[in-house]
Amino acid sequence: MPDVKPVGTPMSERDSKLPVESPSASQCWLVACLCADWCDTCRAFRASFDALSGRHADVRFRWIDIEDESDLLDGIDVENFPTILIQRGRDVLFLGTTVPNAGIIERQLAALRGDAAAVPIGGTPDVLARLGG
Repeated sequence: MPDVKPVGTPMSERDSKLPVESPSASQCWLVACLCADWCDTCRAFRASFDALSGRHADVRFRWIDIEDESDLLDGIDVENFPTILIQRGRDVLFLGTTVPNAGIIERQLAALRGDAAAVPIGGTPDVLARLGG
């Protein structure tokens, strides 16, 4: 069995290929930043995204390079960076380009977590399941 790292560890310490255990897949939250290594804006935003991850130990945060990990994003067309995906269980609740500001993402996450009736976006892949979590 692979060594599973806790959800709250900083992104730089996580092994992106290992699953993260969660209490229940239907309760698990994922915030993914869909970026590219060649994007200067993405590289500048990475530290802020990692810091956001450290403030929400109960949410899985994942940096996804759209070129290196395109298999995770089947059906998602990323046109601008950074693109943020917020998923609850199997339901993608937010998918869109945002300004590279962790505070905006944090407020969006808080709003979605407080809205039990948030409507999923249809036709999006279950990225969380593809990550093994």
